[in-house]
Amino acid sequence: MPKRILVVEDEPNMRLLIAEELMDAGYEVDEAQNADEALKKFAEKQYDLVTIDIEMPGSMNGLELAGKLRELRRETKLVLLTAYSHYKSDMASWAADAYIVKSADLTELKEVISRLINM
Repeated sequence: MPKRILVVEDEPNMRLLIAEELMDAGYEVDEAQNADEALKKFAEKQYDLVTIDIEMPGSMNGLELAGKLRELRRETKLVLLTAYSHYKSDMASWAADAYIVKSADLTELKEVISRLINM
């Protein structure tokens, strides 16, 4: 059975790119455009890993979402994605298993996901 990943990203083109790359790599992928949608999907299904954009509009940002997901299901791997490297020093980002600065080249993201999901 393929591993299941939830991609949480407010930017539609980036969400589509990440989802398609992960599906091509053999994962089952669901998408959410904000934290509220992500929490709803997370309550309905079991995910092996969640990628989370840090800066999202809505009721909570990605750091807050990561904390909530960690409380709900500690074993799910969390990968924070952002265009800004300064979040790496934010204590809240420590709730995640990995932290990746966004790029159009998703090689690093796919390598990190493969490593985390196959631990």
